[in-house]
Amino acid sequence: MAFFPVLIYFFFGTSRHISIGTFAIVCLMTGQVVATYAPQAMLNHASNITDKHIEFLPMPNRTYEPIEVATAVTFVVAVIQMIMYILRLGIFTNLLSETLVNGFTCGAAFHVISSQLKDLFGLTFAKRRGYFSVLYTFYDALLAVPQANRTAVSISMVAVVLMVLNNEIFKPWLAKKTKVPFPIELAAVVIGTAVCYGFDFHDKYGVTIVGDIPTGLPPPALPAFSLMPHIIVDCLIITIVSYTITISMAFIFAQKAHYEVDANQELLALSLSNAFGSFFSTMPVTGSLARSLIQFNTGGVTQIASIVSCALLLVVLLWVGPLFEYLPKAILASIIVVALKGMLMQAVMLKKFWRLSKWDAIVWIITFLTTVVVSIDIGLLSGIVISLISIFVRGQRPYTCLLGVVPNTDLYLDCKRYKGVQEIEGIKIFHYCGALNFASKAMFKEQLTKKVGFDPSKLLAKIAESKYNNKTDELAVKLLRTLAAEYNELDVALYIASCSGPIFEMLAKCDKYEGQKIKINIYPTIHDAVLYAKLNEF
Repeated sequence: MAFFPVLIYFFFGTSRHISIGTFAIVCLMTGQVVATYAPQAMLNHASNITDKHIEFLPMPNRTYEPIEVATAVTFVVAVIQMIMYILRLGIFTNLLSETLVNGFTCGAAFHVISSQLKDLFGLTFAKRRGYFSVLYTFYDALLAVPQANRTAVSISMVAVVLMVLNNEIFKPWLAKKTKVPFPIELAAVVIGTAVCYGFDFHDKYGVTIVGDIPTGLPPPALPAFSLMPHIIVDCLIITIVSYTITISMAFIFAQKAHYEVDANQELLALSLSNAFGSFFSTMPVTGSLARSLIQFNTGGVTQIASIVSCALLLVVLLWVGPLFEYLPKAILASIIVVALKGMLMQAVMLKKFWRLSKWDAIVWIITFLTTVVVSIDIGLLSGIVISLISIFVRGQRPYTCLLGVVPNTDLYLDCKRYKGVQEIEGIKIFHYCGALNFASKAMFKEQLTKKVGFDPSKLLAKIAESKYNNKTDELAVKLLRTLAAEYNELDVALYIASCSGPIFEMLAKCDKYEGQKIKINIYPTIHDAVLYAKLNEF
């Protein structure tokens, strides 16, 4: 997964820093499909099935090996991503606001950390899966701390301290001298392997090592096409989660490095990477959070860094792999945890979001908490839902005010926000900044009545400015016509200023097709409406 798909992504991807590979949640979701359709899982599942239920199970006619199921999932994911690319569904990323991506990736970092606790401290406890797995994992790790492997803890502490010191002190100093960064991660791997082998940490102190690394590349094989109709729904969910994880990380790196990422092109790159990889025994690939962060933090600026890592990985796969069998997993866990610092530090952005917009802060908090507490897929879904709710709610609470004139000018400003602004006697100028449609018409009328008041004896003319409103519908136009008729009965003229072309055309259509014309005076600016009102009313 870290070799074949990366080669394809190099040619078609637009992110300079994403490292294509594995992501724990995507692998677990794929594993659930494998557990459902692999032979052993089917036998286990069959013990709880009665004859009358068998006909309703969407099971295939033959059994499959786990690797066949995994590659079939990969191929179906590739097909779905290609369909999304053809339909230009990269626009889906418009729903991923900065706050959502920030909270989602920060929460995802905790999932990665929880997966490294066993190796980081040399702990032994059962692996948790499903909802609330992160909380359960931290709970299990806390209970297992007294049995932690002291040698593994020492290795982790030394590795973490040295890498942090390198990143915070030595790396900035070295950057002033040369553009070539010191490969602290590579040094940690080489030194850790040598020390573990020399002092026999594995046998004497029980330090967990990488172990057997098979050499060679898997032979190409066709995916199990006959299984694919049965796994489409599962693959659709895997596709959405894997794409969102990849594009979220791509956007973060692009923002930090000041370049653009094409969301649709990323779909094509991932589709081709998965399609090619499915013939070489890979699971669905996504942006690897840990590896991408390491690639970014070590100074990689283009996908050439991925090609270099691919070349080195090929050497490892073919020849050098056995040399790293004594690499302590504590070293790998330390590298990953240190690389996650940037993602975890995104939590400090919550303070800024809260000060700028309470709704943005709520989106961040809900996305983060559901991602960490429940699961990544539920966190993503809840983040999108709350973002849509925030857009709707904020859209239904537009900015409204009464305007007054700056003396001796044609400038009209909010009477409560600016000093020296004077209201015009006998004229109320109502400013409405937002969309006017079936969902907001009630709010428009409520705010209009609240701001203008009910006493017609003090009101000779009313001017409604609907600024930045380019679209309206029939129900909103009916509201304007009704208001105009009601004000006419009270001998109060209604004028509409700053009316856009689409709104004017909708008013004209309603006059034409409803057969009843209600006079509504429309003017290009507030000042034009005020001058006409003064001329005709006074």
